[in-house]
Amino acid sequence: MTTTLTGRKALVTGGASGIGAATARAFAAAGAHVVVADLNGDAATEIATEIGGEAWQVDLSDTAALADLSLDVDILVNNAGIQHVSPLEEFDPAKFHLILTLMLESPFLLIRAALPHMYAGKFGRVINLSSVHGMRASAFKSAYVAAKHGLEGLSKVTGLEGGPHGVTSNCINPAYVRTPLVEKQIADQARLHGIPESEVVEKVMLTESAIKRLVEPDEVADLALWLAGDTAGMVTGASYTMDGGWSAR
Repeated sequence: MTTTLTGRKALVTGGASGIGAATARAFAAAGAHVVVADLNGDAATEIATEIGGEAWQVDLSDTAALADLSLDVDILVNNAGIQHVSPLEEFDPAKFHLILTLMLESPFLLIRAALPHMYAGKFGRVINLSSVHGMRASAFKSAYVAAKHGLEGLSKVTGLEGGPHGVTSNCINPAYVRTPLVEKQIADQARLHGIPESEVVEKVMLTESAIKRLVEPDEVADLALWLAGDTAGMVTGASYTMDGGWSAR
């Protein structure tokens, strides 16, 4: 059955590249009006123009600006994120704070802003781009792992509260996805593990997966599209792994 989102309005954060852009395209192709939110306004405008949506240039780490926000969206995809790879004893506290602010506090504020409209319409889909690191830990990623674990809990609470109002909330948990976020980690991972950059994908990123390749953004977008549709109405508080078997260990 083909998922149709005609008449729905969706907000995708981090929507100008990677998983966000793939999701924005998939939602628009299914009939949704998509708001592409990104720190990079030019890139957001480019994607929005391509798909017939609208762009929202926003710094989601500025939580004070989100405190009184009201969103009239039916589908919210919390996808925006950053990464920083460092041993705990060297981890910059400001960077740790930024990652938790952007990847946990901001999703809370966006969910908070969207729920009244969703409740009023008796329909809502909150889709949180978590990670295999929302279920498993890796060394040198204390802030990212902590934020994703927190996002898992936030998503479950949203599912419990939203259920009586027709609102679902779920996480998608991919392993390493072929995105700029992953590509930027390669040099740091090589340095920390003492291996050449050419060996990082095989020896670090794919070591736990039974399927030895990166996840493609379109694969993640396809799962997000199903979760956004009517046939996923009984799926809530769940975490959908797309990790090549990593979390099966």
